[in-house]
Amino acid sequence: MNTIAVIGAGTMGNGIAHTFAQTGFTVKLIDISEKAIEKGMSTIASNLDRMVSKGTITEEDKHKTLANIITYTDVKDGVVGCDLVVEAATENITLKLNIFKQLSEVCDHNVILATNTSSISITQIAATVVHPERVIGMHFMNPVPIMKLVEIIRGYNTSDEVTKIIMDLSVKLGKTPTEVNDYPGFVANRILMPMINESIETLYNGVAGVQEIDTVMKLGMAHPMGPLQLADFIGLDVCLSILNVMYDGFKNPKYAPCPLLVNMVMAGKLGVKSGEGFYDYSESRKAEKVAKQFK
Repeated sequence: MNTIAVIGAGTMGNGIAHTFAQTGFTVKLIDISEKAIEKGMSTIASNLDRMVSKGTITEEDKHKTLANIITYTDVKDGVVGCDLVVEAATENITLKLNIFKQLSEVCDHNVILATNTSSISITQIAATVVHPERVIGMHFMNPVPIMKLVEIIRGYNTSDEVTKIIMDLSVKLGKTPTEVNDYPGFVANRILMPMINESIETLYNGVAGVQEIDTVMKLGMAHPMGPLQLADFIGLDVCLSILNVMYDGFKNPKYAPCPLLVNMVMAGKLGVKSGEGFYDYSESRKAEKVAKQFK
C-alpha cells in the first residue's frame, strides 16, 4: 500500500493527510473547494513548522512531507492509482452515502474504502458499495498527528483481510488501532458525547457556570480539557450530529441532545470554528474568556 486518497481537507482530513504523508505515503488530498484545500495545506504547513520548532522533526522532514501531498478538486481524478481511500467529509449521512456511491463507481474493486465517521453505521455506508467487504471505519482522533488512537470499526460485511490490513497500516502510522463493533457512536463517542451532553444540561439547569463545570472535571477527574471546552473544540454542530445519530439508532432518551445545544447550533454558535461557543474565541483560540451569554 503506497498511495492514499483523503477526501475532505478540513480539520480531520488535513490531519489524516499530514499523518500519512509524514510516514512516507503518497497522499492525494481531495476537496471540491479550492479554498478548503488551500486552508488545509496551510494548516499542515503550520503544524509541521510547529513540530520543527519543537525539534520533533527536521526542516528536511517537513519538505518531504509536503512533497508527498498532491491536491485535487475532482474525486474521479484524485482516486486514480490509490490503494486506500479515507473519507473525512462532514459528519452528514447523506453526504457520506453519496461519496461512497461515487467511490464505488470510480474506484477499482480491490481499493479499500475507509470512513473517518465518528458515529454513522459502517454497515449502512457499505450498503451503497459494490463489494461491501472492503469498507471499514477508520476513526482518527483530533488532532490526528498527535493522538495515538484509531478506532477500527468493522461493518457487517467487512472482511478479515481488510481489517488486518487496516490494523497493520495504523501501526505503521505510529497509532494504536483498537477494533470495535458497528453500533451508533462506536466506543469513543458513545461514552464521550453523553458526558458532554450532561455537562451542557448541568449548565442549562443552572447547577454551575461554564468555567466551574470545566474546572471540576479537569481538577477532580484529571481530564486534560473540560467537557464544555472540548465540545467547542470538536464543534457543537458535530456534537449535535453525533447525539442525533445515537438517539435515532438506540431510541433511548439518554442520548437526546440538550435544548441548549440545539439552540446554540441553530444560532451558529459552534465553538472555536465560529469564534464563539461556551467560550469566546474572538481574541484567542484558548478557552480563557467565557461567552457573553453565560456570564
